[in-house]
Amino acid sequence: MIKRVRSWWGGQAKQAEPDIAPDNIPEHVAIIMDGNGRWAKRLGMPRIMGHQNGMKAVKRATIAADDLGIKYLTMYAFSTENWTRPKEEVDFLMRLPQEFLSIELDELIEKNVQIRMMGHGELLPSHTRQALEEGIERTKHNTGLVLNFALNYGSRLEMTEAMKRLGARIEAGELKAEEITPELIDQNLLSAGMPDPDLLIRTSGELRISNFMLWQIAYSELWFTDIFWPEFTKDHLLQAVAEYQRRTRRYGGLK
Repeated sequence: MIKRVRSWWGGQAKQAEPDIAPDNIPEHVAIIMDGNGRWAKRLGMPRIMGHQNGMKAVKRATIAADDLGIKYLTMYAFSTENWTRPKEEVDFLMRLPQEFLSIELDELIEKNVQIRMMGHGELLPSHTRQALEEGIERTKHNTGLVLNFALNYGSRLEMTEAMKRLGARIEAGELKAEEITPELIDQNLLSAGMPDPDLLIRTSGELRISNFMLWQIAYSELWFTDIFWPEFTKDHLLQAVAEYQRRTRRYGGLK
């Protein structure tokens, strides 16, 4: 089911915080963080300032997810297609993980957050890769919220690479085609070891999936909002979770 909501602006009264049932919290929330550039343009600022402020929204969303008891939070930070953007913007985006972790890593460690990354990290600049590797290493024993950055990630490439690995095993005689199962495909995806997202959120009013976790979101609940990512707050996450809790998940069957 798809849900889209409007933003609350200016002098309008703030919505009352929705009631959240503690026994029905989505285990895994994935977010397509969209609208940084348009937010900046609306305010007469360069696009890179939107990305800068989007980094602050990452922290707000992480803290809010942790407070709610969400176990996995996957943030779509940079796609395999984003390399086609202007070089200045790409270079700025590649510096953000380093900046974010230099500021926030100690607090994330205190909050028992574990950092992960899924994507083709070998193609990232060395400074980006090193910052992420340090964050992953220093938090690998943490047992709280898993903060998973999808960086240089594209779902079609992910599935293509998974099929190549399985095909190589068939060619080597290690696997028969009839032995391929959805579970085996899961194990060969970049998200291996994590549950599929229960809830997918996209900001900025766009109603697209944009090559994000196409296999994994087969039965995710979708929630769209017109607000731009730099505006995203705990209240918006609460709205999304409240809507999630109002739905009945049937997985193709009947309840």
